[in-house]
Amino acid sequence: MDSTLPDENVIRIAVDLACRAPSVHNSQPWQWTYADGQLDLYTERGRLLASADPSGRQLVISCGAALNHLQTAMTGLRWSADIQRTPDGPHSAHLATIRFRHGARPQSHEFDLLAAIRHRYSDRRPFGPVSVKTPMPATLPDMVRSRGVHLTVLGQDARPALAKATEMTAAARKYDSAYQAELHWWAGHSLRQGGIPVDSLATAQNRDRVDIGRRFPAGRDNDSAAEIDRSTVLVLSTDTDGRDAWLRAGEALSSVLLEATVGGLATCPLTHMTELHQSREMIRELLPARGFPQTLIRIGTTEKKVPPRQTPRRPLESVFSIRRPHSRS
Repeated sequence: MDSTLPDENVIRIAVDLACRAPSVHNSQPWQWTYADGQLDLYTERGRLLASADPSGRQLVISCGAALNHLQTAMTGLRWSADIQRTPDGPHSAHLATIRFRHGARPQSHEFDLLAAIRHRYSDRRPFGPVSVKTPMPATLPDMVRSRGVHLTVLGQDARPALAKATEMTAAARKYDSAYQAELHWWAGHSLRQGGIPVDSLATAQNRDRVDIGRRFPAGRDNDSAAEIDRSTVLVLSTDTDGRDAWLRAGEALSSVLLEATVGGLATCPLTHMTELHQSREMIRELLPARGFPQTLIRIGTTEKKVPPRQTPRRPLESVFSIRRPHSRS
């Protein structure tokens, strides 16, 4: 065995953890292949949300989140990852090539991030505010900037604009039969290989207390909130608006969610406000540099003792394959 290459079992463990990443409607639109010490990440176009995401932007962001989860997992397993993004050009399904170097020396925080992969979940219920007791991680802006992504923390004075963008999006989608069919296909019932089960969705009462959330079907979570949502909203934006930028935005999304989870904060990505041109422009107006908003994140505190049910994941064998060299006789 070549000790300079990770064992196949190590790769399996890391890819399995990578697939815990969040994805739009839990669609999990990724495929991984491994051969000769090289791991490759591809989009799976068959899981594209044609109505909500016709450009595939959220599909690529979802894959970027999985890529960062993979890198986090490999660091915890003592392997460094060298990533080449969009190696076959910006229009290819091939998003990344990853090679590994042994000898990473993870510290306690890296192990905390590794553990956070399994503990993180999207909570669609109302949040309490970020507080002195559970502050926003101070490292987030620099960490995101290192990936070529900007992080903007919106003040409460931006809340009416966010609510207006949400209302405008909901109104535009209300009688869009293709969108509604797609939404109800992925959310509100149990799919064995993806989607958002009813136990992972907020009840109608809790949903209505989050004025900036997507209008999902009503769920049956186990907690009832006493107050309206008081979360802080973060915006991840980029200077350009192509696949490389989308991929990096997904990586930044993953890193923010994992850091927040380690810090004891609840999170929920918000993508509906960036799906339509008009609402995306409304978000863009809130950014100091008027970059391209890629995704928003609701972040706060929760007293809920019962977390939502974790969303299902596709079997590893359906998203990961190993290519072996042909033997010669």
